[in-house]
Amino acid sequence: MGLMVGLPLHDGAGNALVGFRFAAEPELAVLDDRVPMPASLIVVTFAGRVLMVFDRWRKQWELPGGMLAPGETARQAAVRELAEETGISTTDLDFTAVVEFELQRPTPREYVAVYRTALQVEPQLVVNDEISDFRWWDPSSLLSDDMSPLDAEIGRRVFEGLIR
Repeated sequence: MGLMVGLPLHDGAGNALVGFRFAAEPELAVLDDRVPMPASLIVVTFAGRVLMVFDRWRKQWELPGGMLAPGETARQAAVRELAEETGISTTDLDFTAVVEFELQRPTPREYVAVYRTALQVEPQLVVNDEISDFRWWDPSSLLSDDMSPLDAEIGRRVFEGLIR
């Protein structure tokens, strides 16, 4: 593939992806507890492509995922967010990686849990209040201007890890 880039990687808003590490899920318990882990992302693959969703408010293509609800684990949030944002209802998610961001807001630094699922059948995707469209993106292709470079890089790295 060969399109992965070095880190840190910045987006147009000044946020940066500063770390990506393949990990086992128990490692979430030993992360630096001074750094919050408020969200989960999901890399959904089908037929050599990665699912990207178009966020109505941020006006960009990104990976499905979102914030943990109070009392929710990273895995529970991933399952819930995937169903809410795409209509894909599954608990068959593999924990894959921990990523670290330096953000402009709301916190200067955070971890995000990354899960993945490889689908054998193309799902019926459902738009909602937050997500207005879907794209099966080829991780070997260049990015469009309206794609989150941070999410695309995470998607590429997870996808490349699946095919090695």
